[in-house]
Amino acid sequence: MQRLYCLLAIVVALVVSVSSAPLVKRGYTIHLNSDTAFCSFMPPKPGDDVGGTENQGIPMCSSASLSSSGKVFPTGFIVTAHYVKTSTYVQVTGRMNRSKYSLKATDGGGQYDHKDISGVTCNGYKYFVNMLEPDADRYCIRCCQSSTDCNTGKSTYGCPRVVPGNYS
Repeated sequence: MQRLYCLLAIVVALVVSVSSAPLVKRGYTIHLNSDTAFCSFMPPKPGDDVGGTENQGIPMCSSASLSSSGKVFPTGFIVTAHYVKTSTYVQVTGRMNRSKYSLKATDGGGQYDHKDISGVTCNGYKYFVNMLEPDADRYCIRCCQSSTDCNTGKSTYGCPRVVPGNYS
């Protein structure tokens, strides 16, 4: 009987240890190659709140081959896209149609970045900042060689200030 109690104590200790361990976040490889070949992080399921899924985002792309997730934007989700590449970063900014992924007009959005989703490489860079603003039908993503080019500390400022670009 003492063996049974001892075994039970070990099992309980293991369950407590595993359930209190931090979650391992998945790494992804994504690419921003042009205004027609790029990715953006999205909530894991249609209709999910963007801000509530900032550490659970999954990449969706214009083509399944652009990301290790293999997921593609819903038809009609991307309305406009504007691509910019410099020697230190690459970005895409534009307009989206939130209804194509059942995002709510009242959702003020959120930010997916290298601090919340670890292990992401974008065009070979380890830093990225990506925002979706369903209430404004706006999105932006920038992948950076240096963390100073990916301003992750001001998500409440919105895409135009965090990732300056063309949002027409």
